[in-house]
Amino acid sequence: MRIGLYIFISKGYNRATDKRRTDMYKLIKKDGNAKRGEFHTVHGVIQTPVFMNVGTVAAIKGAVSTEDLEQIKTQVELSNTYHLHVRPGDTLIKELGGLHKFMVWDKPILTDSGGFQVFSLATLRKIKEEGVYFHSHVDGRKIFMGPEESMQIQSNLASTIAMAFDECPSSVAERSYVENSVARTTRWLERCKKEMAHLNSLEDTINKNQMLFGINQGAIFEDIRIDHAKRISEMDLDGYAVGGLAVGESHEEMYHILDVTVPHLPEDKPTYLMGVGTPANILEAVDRGVDFFDCVYPSRNGRHGHVYTNFGKLNLFNQKFERDMRPIEEGCQCPACRTYSRAYIRHLLKAKEMLGMRLCVLHNLYFYNTMMEEIRDALDAGNFRSYKEEKLYNMGQIDREKEMSGQKKFY
Repeated sequence: MRIGLYIFISKGYNRATDKRRTDMYKLIKKDGNAKRGEFHTVHGVIQTPVFMNVGTVAAIKGAVSTEDLEQIKTQVELSNTYHLHVRPGDTLIKELGGLHKFMVWDKPILTDSGGFQVFSLATLRKIKEEGVYFHSHVDGRKIFMGPEESMQIQSNLASTIAMAFDECPSSVAERSYVENSVARTTRWLERCKKEMAHLNSLEDTINKNQMLFGINQGAIFEDIRIDHAKRISEMDLDGYAVGGLAVGESHEEMYHILDVTVPHLPEDKPTYLMGVGTPANILEAVDRGVDFFDCVYPSRNGRHGHVYTNFGKLNLFNQKFERDMRPIEEGCQCPACRTYSRAYIRHLLKAKEMLGMRLCVLHNLYFYNTMMEEIRDALDAGNFRSYKEEKLYNMGQIDREKEMSGQKKFY
């Protein structure tokens, strides 16, 4: 079904003082619930669905440079507000011209708000209405971050897209805690929106067209998720994320939450599933209307010699690859597969040479970015469902016999 739905923005004016919007999301086509779109930003057009490559401290772990990102089809780089605030400091990055200039990257950057650290650094933080008190994981010093501080840091970084400051409650948290947490996250979002409008109006702000994405929370309570999605949708933000998943719940629970939540988020805005996931997770989430993703899996697994292929994941430490002179995957055009063999990369990994880790990370990111390209092509052609089924089957993620008997099983 061809949609041609356009949310228009023109450049050359300050969004803080003009009622017109400065972003543009074009919903090109839908295949079931799956969305094929374009998101226009001040740093370029993002073709969606998209996988954002995670460079937490303004670099992807594994000795990957911004020049490498150009070669592996990266559209968006993701960095973390909390980590860059701690080191080297957001005020220093602003002094040096912003994050794009600092890391020499001219395409879109999304910065996470630091909210996930509220969850992941649980033993080092204290949550109050005004914000969160942290102890730095680097040197132990006390840090305060609230909605205004998060927006200020992200404004200093001058990222393309800033994420709202939120709390990510545990998937096993009690209902009363989740209700209070989500209510506070909503109040924080209102403060984020107000503060961003103010910061984008200031003369010394580097990126006056910085965008704001709100985050849906609610653990695995579907009614809380739905109510929160409806509430934040009323705020007319630039995009919306589903957060707090892939933190302990099952895949089935995650897919169910997406099934009930995504329909209550605006279709004419980007829909971002934070921190997810495996190739199978991404395919299933695209089928449910998600079109932005990020995850550390491809880089983290690559650093440990685990590489993705269209026929499943390989562990290059396995002795069976000792004499294997084939590339990681036949036909792959990544920097590793164009030149090197499984045997050589295995040798590098066993010898603890950094090149081995680097080649595996580059391959994995290229695999993910290429898969997103394939997904977009399948959506354009109107055959996403068949593409998804074939991809899952080839990767060993679906039992076709059980699917045919009506008992689809994912591994």
